[in-house]
Amino acid sequence: MNYFRPMFQIHLVNSATDISDFHAVADLVYADDPEYIYPLYNDIEEVFDSKKNPAFIAGEAIRFLLKENGKSVARSAVFYQNRPDGSKMGGLGFFECIPNPIAAFAVFDFCVAWLKDKGCSYMDGPVNFGDRDSFWGLLVECHTYPSYRENYQPKYYRAFFEDFGFEKIIEQSTSDITETEFNLERFGKLASRVLQNPKYSFRLLDFKQIDKFAQDFVSIYNQAWHHHEDFKPLTLEKMQDRLKQIKPAIDPDYAIFAYADEKPIGFYISILEVNQVFKRFKGKLNLWNKLQFLYYRRFINKVRGIVFGVIPEYHNLGIETGMIMKFHDSFKLSSGRIKVAELAWIGDFNAKMLSMLKSLGARTTKVHFTYRKNFN
Repeated sequence: MNYFRPMFQIHLVNSATDISDFHAVADLVYADDPEYIYPLYNDIEEVFDSKKNPAFIAGEAIRFLLKENGKSVARSAVFYQNRPDGSKMGGLGFFECIPNPIAAFAVFDFCVAWLKDKGCSYMDGPVNFGDRDSFWGLLVECHTYPSYRENYQPKYYRAFFEDFGFEKIIEQSTSDITETEFNLERFGKLASRVLQNPKYSFRLLDFKQIDKFAQDFVSIYNQAWHHHEDFKPLTLEKMQDRLKQIKPAIDPDYAIFAYADEKPIGFYISILEVNQVFKRFKGKLNLWNKLQFLYYRRFINKVRGIVFGVIPEYHNLGIETGMIMKFHDSFKLSSGRIKVAELAWIGDFNAKMLSMLKSLGARTTKVHFTYRKNFN
């Protein structure tokens, strides 16, 4: 089967040298882009480590380089996951390419052919081989620098995807708000009833009780997200592992849990926007850079909301506004250190959240599209 266009060669990533070349394509694409921040090499490598990424349990992934005259000019990963109904969800991600549509189409052609061989009927992209909260979507609008584990791409990629026949299926937005923009009067009134109700309580993460909060997170997550397409239950073990990974980026004042008669019912979790420091490291987090991070962490002035949810039976009772007001309290108590809060990955299907952000005073800073290419 002809997987590629004649002027290019597909080279599968297998060796340590190949992996280095895979990362180096970013040097070629972003050499003159002052806004680009290299994602951590280790974060990307964990996606393709079958021992660390549970997506391999029900799927398969490969990476490859596109070469012209022996030089790498593009890269991508292609993968699929088996769905509970027996179908296969195909995807491509970690795509980077020089401004040459023929090269981009050669990458897409290979992905289509590989996925067809695996029994897939469509391909989503650019997406992650794993959780949606990382490396997901094509950046089509941007008014600030990329956040941690967030896709950032050149403007010309959009034409590549749309000219090849990809169609948008999800529009996801990211919003920022400052303490001065926060609509305190409106949200204070909305939240007053739930904040004064003794049935409900709102608590900040306490590392001394980290196992309890991990259990509460798993309980809330599995109830709040079970109705979503392709939902996979979160295990306590996975949550504990994730907490260990992101602990240096957690400020407990911005990790809020809601309870009803001591039952965990909601959370609003933000982390420090570590890319403010990681931009110094060019993707490498060696021992020296880790020490630098611990020093510069105190100067980070932005937090990034990574997950916000309430279990269904407590929707429309003001729990969301209660957590937001608790968050605002932390905002004020930071004495101006934290200046901006970001809430990421709000899908266009989540009209309620989009409306709430608008009422809150937030402004859209980034927009990503998730595309799909159906195979005819």
